[in-house]
Amino acid sequence: MAGSNFVDYVKIFARSGHGGAGSAHFRREKFVAFGGPDGGDGGKGGSIILQGDRQYWTLIHLKYQRHQFAEDGECGSGARSHGKDAKDIILPVPLGTVARNAETGEIVGEVTEHGEQLVLLKGGRGGLGNWHFRTATNQAPRYSQPGEEGAEGAFILELKVLADVGLVGFPNAGKSTLLSVVSAAKPKIANYAFTTLEPNLGIVEVRDGHSFVMADIPGIIEGAHEGKGLGTRFLRHIERNSILLFMIPADSDDIRKDYEILLGELTQYNPELLDKNRILAITKCDMLDDELIEEMKSHLPDRVETVFISSVAGLNITKLKDMLWSALHE
Repeated sequence: MAGSNFVDYVKIFARSGHGGAGSAHFRREKFVAFGGPDGGDGGKGGSIILQGDRQYWTLIHLKYQRHQFAEDGECGSGARSHGKDAKDIILPVPLGTVARNAETGEIVGEVTEHGEQLVLLKGGRGGLGNWHFRTATNQAPRYSQPGEEGAEGAFILELKVLADVGLVGFPNAGKSTLLSVVSAAKPKIANYAFTTLEPNLGIVEVRDGHSFVMADIPGIIEGAHEGKGLGTRFLRHIERNSILLFMIPADSDDIRKDYEILLGELTQYNPELLDKNRILAITKCDMLDDELIEEMKSHLPDRVETVFISSVAGLNITKLKDMLWSALHE
C-alpha cells in the first residue's frame, strides 16, 4: 500500500487545553479605600473535536498530523476581566469515521453527517475569580479557583465508507469493470487478482434523475476473516452498505459454492451483515447463449435474487440498476 493516497486507519495522540486560573485581584483606586474583590474568571481550554466534511474521502491528512495539542485558556485579571477562551482544534474527517479509545478499544462515537461534531477531548473549564466568593461574612476573599486540567489520550480513527451498494466478490470478478461502466469512477482494471487495493466510490444514475452510491471493495478470498489475502482491512467498509451486490463470474467452477464462501466470510466477520439485502450478479456473461443461461439457473443459490450481466457488452446493466434501486427503497 506504499504510495497510496487512501488511508482509512490512523492513530492519533491528542491533548486538550487546561482552563485558565481565576484571579484573586482587589479593586484599587485612588479614592476607594476598600474596593473589594474584582478578580475575573479564567478562560476555557481548547477542545479536540472531529467534524464531518463531505469533501474528505480519506484520513491521509491526519496520517502526518498525529499529535494534536490544544492551547490553554488565559488566566483572569482585575476589573472582573475574564481570560480568553482557547481556540478549539477542529479536525475535518470523512463521513463514516469511527473513533475509538486506543487503550480500551471502546467506541467514542462516529461521524456520519456533514457538519456533525464529535468531541474527543473537552477542554478544561476556567477557574472562578475571587469576585464569586465574596459573602456577607467574608467580603475580601483572597483566594480564587484554579483552572480545570485538560485531558489527553490516544485514539484510533477508522473510516467505514458510506455507500448504498457494496460490491462483494473474489478478486478479478469484474467489480471494478462494473463500477467504471455504471458511473464516472475510473478504478484500476487489469486481468490479475487484487487489482483493486483500496475502495472506490462511484455515483450511479438511474431513471428520472435519481442516483445512488456504489462502492467497489477489494476482493475477498476464503479465510479473509482470519487475515488471509487483504484480510479484514476492508471488510468493515461493507458494514455501511444498504445493499450487498455479490458478483461471481460465469466461468466459476461452482457458483453456489463460491456464493456460500463469500457469505461465510462476511458472517465470520460480522453476523449482522446477514440482515442486509443481497443480490447476486453473474458477470462476464457476454459469451453465454440463452440455452446455457437457462441451464445455469438450476445451479444458482437459493433465496437470492439473481441477474446475468456483462459490463463490457452492456448486458442487463439497466436491469441491474433498476433492481438495486428497487431494493434500496423496499
